[in-house]
Amino acid sequence: NANTALRKPDQLIKEKVDLAIEFQTDEGAAAAISARYVQAGIPFIAVHVPHPGATYYGANNYQAGLLAGHYLGRWAKSRWNGQADEVILLHAARTGSLVHGRIDGVSAGLRETLREVMTTCPVVSIDGDGQFNLSLERVRQHLKRSEKKRVLVGALNDSSALGAARAFQECGRAATCAIVGQNAEPDARAELRQPRTPLIGSVAYFPERYGEELIALALDILGQRPTPPAKFVRHQVITASNLLHFYPNDSLLDLQGRHAGVG
Repeated sequence: NANTALRKPDQLIKEKVDLAIEFQTDEGAAAAISARYVQAGIPFIAVHVPHPGATYYGANNYQAGLLAGHYLGRWAKSRWNGQADEVILLHAARTGSLVHGRIDGVSAGLRETLREVMTTCPVVSIDGDGQFNLSLERVRQHLKRSEKKRVLVGALNDSSALGAARAFQECGRAATCAIVGQNAEPDARAELRQPRTPLIGSVAYFPERYGEELIALALDILGQRPTPPAKFVRHQVITASNLLHFYPNDSLLDLQGRHAGVG
C-alpha cells in the first residue's frame, strides 16, 4: 500500500532512528520515501526495490533469471538433445521493470545455452501476475491451443511455476515440459521431491539469511566502514539432487506432516 509506505518513514523520522530498513515493493513510492530520509539525514537500506540514496540489499534479479535460463538450457541439452519446440515465460506486468529483469535473464540464459534453437523457437509470454490460480488458468488455456511436445518454462516466481506445473499435469503432458521457478519456497521444494513433477528447479534467494546480513550491513554503515552501494544475495538453483544439501531440515517438515495426518 503506497500510502502506508509513505507514512512509515515519517514515523521513523519522528522517533529519530539512527538507520532505517525499508522493505516495501511499490516502485512508484521509492523516490518520495527516499526524499524523506535524505532530508532528515538518516541513512537507510532498501530491500529488493532500489530507492535513490539508499544502500540496496536483495536480489540480483537479472542474475537469478540468467541462472534459471542456463539451467533450463542445460537440461534440454541433456534430456532433449538440445531441442525445444516452445518457450513459455510467465511474468507479471504490474511488478515493474526491476523484477522483469528475472524474465529478461531467463531469455538471455536460454539464448546463451541453446543458440541455434532459440533463433527459431517460438517464445510465448503469459501474464500470470505471480499468482498460482491465474497462472494455472492462463497456461491451461494456452495448452488448449498449443500441442508443442518439448516446452521450456521460465517463471517469475514459484507460485507461477507451480500453476504451470498443474496445468501440464491436468492434461497429461507433464513429461513434455520442464519448469524453473524463482524463490525456492517451501511449496516448490516439496514439489521438487515428487518423482514425476515437471518442476526441475527453482532459484533460491535464502530469505532466512536476510536478518543476519542486514544487521551486519547496518552496523557497517553506522560504524562508517566502507560499504558497497548494493549488496546482492547469493543465488543458487535448487534441484531435487541438491535440495537436502541446502535445506536439510525439509525432511523433518515431511515427517511432521505425516505425524499430523495420523492425528
